[in-house]
Amino acid sequence: MNTRVEAPRGGRGARQRILDAAVRLFYVDGINATGVERLADEASVSKRTLYQHFPSKDAVVEAYLGYLRQGVGDPVHPDAAAARRSPKSRILALFDVPPGGAGPWRGCPFHNAAVEAAGGMPEVHGIVEEHKRNFVDGVVDLTRQAGAANPKLLGNQLAILFEGAAAMSTSLNDAAPWGQAKRAAQTLLEEAIGRASG
Repeated sequence: MNTRVEAPRGGRGARQRILDAAVRLFYVDGINATGVERLADEASVSKRTLYQHFPSKDAVVEAYLGYLRQGVGDPVHPDAAAARRSPKSRILALFDVPPGGAGPWRGCPFHNAAVEAAGGMPEVHGIVEEHKRNFVDGVVDLTRQAGAANPKLLGNQLAILFEGAAAMSTSLNDAAPWGQAKRAAQTLLEEAIGRASG
């Protein structure tokens, strides 16, 4: 029995349905493997409607990445409740196992987009670069707040550790790298903060 509820075709909310479909399809199946026709079908809109909202597939990809930046939450600049935690605990929380779906690990959607763009979508590379640089800057700021001896060095090391955990968990389809990275981050933090106070 098919329990999927069909969204109304066209009409109000079409742009949001297209973005929601892009979030699902681009992340799970990949940007290059997802054609405009499939995207329109999944969003329950015509191709004409899709092109009324987005002049090209590249424009959909750019909107998708912008939407992710706003909607998935930011572990470095969290909501008010998370911001009350100590900088050290916020840094370590970066290495908590991300929630997974039923399928295989897919890693960072921004990294995936950069790989898939591979020189063909310069605007995508710009969006990804800005996102990653903001992430590194945020981690550096947290290490400064935590009292690290060399916040820039530690922030960059932690960002690389984070990226490595995301990539390795994807390659192995295993959550274990997140726990290993968290233990390494704890060691780096203790050494850097101890050196600063010593």
